[in-house]
Amino acid sequence: MTTQNEKTELLQLADFLPYRLATLANRISYAIAEAYSSRFHLTIPAWRVMAVLGLEDNLTAADLVSRTAMDKVAISRAVSSLLDMECIHRELDEDDRRRALLTLTPKGRDIYQRIIPLARCYEQDLLNQLSDEEQQALKQITNKLQKRVNQWERNNVNPATLNKE
Repeated sequence: MTTQNEKTELLQLADFLPYRLATLANRISYAIAEAYSSRFHLTIPAWRVMAVLGLEDNLTAADLVSRTAMDKVAISRAVSSLLDMECIHRELDEDDRRRALLTLTPKGRDIYQRIIPLARCYEQDLLNQLSDEEQQALKQITNKLQKRVNQWERNNVNPATLNKE
């Protein structure tokens, strides 16, 4: 129980930037998924794996974890599902037999190419809500925030311990 002398800080989630970014990204992802999930039987993680493999072949599951910021279990499930659906192919790396390389199959590439226009429509509708200047500012801001998060990860920085006396 809190006494009047104790200062209790409350976190207003509606104003907390990480929460706002995460919920916005999730809501956008779910909206886009409505356009492809039943038609192509893909989950959001499976589509993200396909989207990354659509840009670059011969990636490992660890590469996918790094590029998508999804956890290993979600990647593993998505990869397993995509293998079962014959949307991706897995083969052992000839240089390192412990590594499995993943690529889109022709079927996977076809689905990837068919989803891109759907995703672009959602992106364009969102961008149409912003002026050219706002779009540019959004790009600069997100790049700046991404750069900072990359620094946290690369340098093992914990912002909660910075500037503590």
